[in-house]
Amino acid sequence: MAAPAPELLSYPIGRWKRPEGPATEGRRREWIDQIAEAPAELRAAVDGLDNEQLNTPYREGGWTVRQLVHHVADSHLNAYARTRIALTEDEPTIKPYDQDAWAELPDARTHPVEASLRLLEALHERWTALLRGIPPDQMVRRFHHPQVGVLTVEETLSIYAWHGLHHVAHIRALRSRRGWLDPS
Repeated sequence: MAAPAPELLSYPIGRWKRPEGPATEGRRREWIDQIAEAPAELRAAVDGLDNEQLNTPYREGGWTVRQLVHHVADSHLNAYARTRIALTEDEPTIKPYDQDAWAELPDARTHPVEASLRLLEALHERWTALLRGIPPDQMVRRFHHPQVGVLTVEETLSIYAWHGLHHVAHIRALRSRRGWLDPS
């Protein structure tokens, strides 16, 4: 069996694409639902993996499955905070973080994934409660990301709906390539 193309290994569901124009209420609801489901999807993707498997990179040169799980928690914590800041300040500039450096910290390399899975469950419960309560006119609130540019709350929704699916797909693809039983 031929190895998957590098692009497919890095972006198994494709790259995130900025939505064109404002989203419909249905599309926003779909993104919020995907964010709500992400912790359960991630938990299912790693279910039954042992330490050796959790310490396996999802692709050559990539993070380990353990680092991916902790990265999702780190990233989504930042996105939750950015959403709240965008809703309460006038087009703030947020502080980016170095995700690669965070992934190399000792907890991301060695700590059990259960801690980040529980964190994501609680975080996403709060985040989706916030997102479901935002009136449509607040979805266009903006913040400035020094590395990306200006983003709206709505665009952030689409990014993180994609982000959860993206990393779950990394783990499921690895399981498939390695023949590791996927319980889902």
